[in-house]
Amino acid sequence: MRNMALTLALIALPGLASAEGVGLTPDMMSATVPTPSGPVEIMRNQDTGNRLEGDWTLTSRPCPNFCIQPMIPAPGVTPVGELEVIAALQDPNAVVIDGRIRPEFEAGTIPGAVSVPYNEAADRLGELGCVVDFDGFICEGEIPQVVLFCNGPWCGQSPTAARNMIEAGFPAENISYYRGGMQNWQMLGLTVVPGGAGG
Repeated sequence: MRNMALTLALIALPGLASAEGVGLTPDMMSATVPTPSGPVEIMRNQDTGNRLEGDWTLTSRPCPNFCIQPMIPAPGVTPVGELEVIAALQDPNAVVIDGRIRPEFEAGTIPGAVSVPYNEAADRLGELGCVVDFDGFICEGEIPQVVLFCNGPWCGQSPTAARNMIEAGFPAENISYYRGGMQNWQMLGLTVVPGGAGG
């Protein structure tokens, strides 16, 4: 009887993970992704009492500049969620791009994401296999699928990057947009690393 009371007391304590753990899906506890500094395991924070802190808890930033972004920032772009981002991180033919400015990337990003600030995206298509042309870039043949993200549903950095990339010649059908960005990623307790350290 005493052991049962202790077990019930432990279950009731906030912040303790359940016996099943906090998985990504019912069948997947975590996912390992390659990064320049070695493999990183993406998983959810196991502390069921975990809470967001700081700027990620803000709900009402002034618009402009912090306006709600559409699910599809340009015709032909595909919206995706966290599981699709994780799959892209594991796909050697895909690139997950953090479209935020460099200091935001360095402060914390999705493991395996590369930094291409939104204001540089249209000029760096050569890194994605495109060839410079007089009018921009020619993007044909073996070009990767890209997933763009920034700070969250109110952040215009990655939508601007998508539109600029398309205007410069990158095909919209090769772009996915993770609108939830870092705010949703952290809201779900997913792994974050400093940019440049697994990012």
